[in-house]
Amino acid sequence: MRTQRTAGPRSIHGRTTAALAASLLATLALPAGMATAAPAPGNVGITNPGFEAGLTGWKTTGRPASTTVERDAEGAHLAQRLVGDATVTARQKTGPLAEGWWTVSARVKSEGTLKASRIGLRNCGTDGETVIPSTAQDGAWLTIAADAYVTRGSCEVVIETRGTAGDWVVVDDVTLTPGSVSRTVRGADLSNLAKNEDNGALYYDAAGRPVDAVQAFAGAGATMVRLKVWVDPADGYNTTDEVVATAKRAKAAGLEVLVDFHYSDRWTDPGAQGMPAAWVGLAPDAVADAVYRHTHDVLTALKDAGATADAVQVGNEINPGMMWPLGQTWDVLPGDGVEGAQWDNLALFLSAGSRAVKDVSADTDVILHLTNINNGIGGLTWWFDEVTARGVQFDTIGLSYYGYWHGSLADLQNAVTTLSGRYGRDVLVVENSYPFTLADDPEHPWANVIDLESELVSGYPATPEGQAANFRAVQDVVASAPGGRGIGVVSWEPAWTAVDGNGWDPADPASGNAWENQAMFDFQGRALPALAEFAPDPVPRRTP
Repeated sequence: MRTQRTAGPRSIHGRTTAALAASLLATLALPAGMATAAPAPGNVGITNPGFEAGLTGWKTTGRPASTTVERDAEGAHLAQRLVGDATVTARQKTGPLAEGWWTVSARVKSEGTLKASRIGLRNCGTDGETVIPSTAQDGAWLTIAADAYVTRGSCEVVIETRGTAGDWVVVDDVTLTPGSVSRTVRGADLSNLAKNEDNGALYYDAAGRPVDAVQAFAGAGATMVRLKVWVDPADGYNTTDEVVATAKRAKAAGLEVLVDFHYSDRWTDPGAQGMPAAWVGLAPDAVADAVYRHTHDVLTALKDAGATADAVQVGNEINPGMMWPLGQTWDVLPGDGVEGAQWDNLALFLSAGSRAVKDVSADTDVILHLTNINNGIGGLTWWFDEVTARGVQFDTIGLSYYGYWHGSLADLQNAVTTLSGRYGRDVLVVENSYPFTLADDPEHPWANVIDLESELVSGYPATPEGQAANFRAVQDVVASAPGGRGIGVVSWEPAWTAVDGNGWDPADPASGNAWENQAMFDFQGRALPALAEFAPDPVPRRTP
């Protein structure tokens, strides 16, 4: 799960300051307004990376009026603003570069047509580029990075906007450093797949040919399958046997397996962390023993079946704790029989689960999973401060991120950077999704969770193309997060299409599916463009 390209030492970089520019003017006796800009200290091979010296060092193509340097209280920024349908480019050849992976990154803002703007490295031997996401949701800066494998001794840094009138991008602080940026984990939560198939769901590729859903994700480039497990669910799915069966399919397809323990008989999230019926009334120590046995039993069954879990979530969206009321860490209600936060109990339960994971397989990653980034980073650090202070052992931080609920892409990137830096762990987005339409499946009408234009993320329409662009944007924002410890994104239930009998409520087959408009297969079961966004980045190839 943690395998990544070697990034190498990271440079300390910064924008050329006004003082440095003034010094250069004085030294070289250049006329005012003709400042030359040297590479920023530690920023390999880029001249004028912060555009303080205008467009010095950069070659531009396209309509001149569409490429300018704008200045505000923060300083200078490159701006590409299309006044008509066009392509405009700013490019710069780097200095000499050793063979290997190199990464270009920049701070960016963008609005307009899907995939209009991008940043990348060209003429390197193996080129690479990344679409600049829309920041229309809140107008905040993002860091976006792209990498390439250099075999030709140098590259061209390219910033390009190709679109329609009104499309724009603003770029600042361009850096070039050795190493790479990688979407290491490209996952799909297929927890509902077995039940969907048993109730008649069929899957097809974009051309209408039948496909096995697990193979479809593997063939598209996914690296991991996520599977939830319940203790004693009413419908008999998401049990140990079901998880083992789907995990074996995933392993046979070359995919890693992430097991998501809810420690409940049904869904858990910040609004519901119910105790399994069989554990109700137990004392905290006995509940911890039950957590250990349940975790150990499921993971042992996987191991014995040749499908050892690569990663395990000890709990699902556990901001308020889990197994209420004993492990409830938000204030409990009067009459619940307990008072205050139950941090010691929660730490007891989490430690029991973590210990069981490592007892079955020392190489399996333990993930602690939170959500509600929109409530502010302080709520997340408060939670992790409490559990780390109690000695809970874990390897990776998991987050849910749905752009229509959990804030902007900048909020997500800030969470990845802050949490990875504060706790020294990688961060994985274990849940993410976006609609390809706002309409209901006409043959299985059930009110969708997301069904209004006002709920959408600005810049990303509810279309097949908008869904695909949003999924890739989330992946790129995580991978580009400063610190380099955002390791990937898992799409939540992209194969949960609407079929009779597979509803939200495990105790009520007629409850219906409110998620089918966020699947990566349409209402006829055909693969949508989002499936292609699991594709890996290009592998290095040596240029003859």
